[in-house]
Amino acid sequence: MALYLLVFGVCLLVIGSTVIILLSTRTPRYRTESHHLLDVFDKALASQVSESEWHTLIGYPIRHDEYLEGVRRRAVHLMEEHGRRWQIAQGKPLLDTRGQSELQALRDHLAARMALRQP
Repeated sequence: MALYLLVFGVCLLVIGSTVIILLSTRTPRYRTESHHLLDVFDKALASQVSESEWHTLIGYPIRHDEYLEGVRRRAVHLMEEHGRRWQIAQGKPLLDTRGQSELQALRDHLAARMALRQP
């Protein structure tokens, strides 16, 4: 009987501590900030961004800032309208000429907004 209680107690302790640890920890979340968008825009304009890097950052919704979500949606629209996915492997730009100029304008607008918000 003592062995049964010992095994039961150890199992209860292990399961209980596992439940407490799982309840007290949160899942990690990636929070896209404006400097992340500026970095990927700069890389895209310099033809140094990969398609997977672009889609990793631009394809993930931004729920904490509506302005950044609008910028992200505009970048998605630019990729749909002016994207040249098949030429990235050859070292060519991610977007065509018109798309690059629109991305530059979007990048400049985001940079100006960031400059205004800094104390």
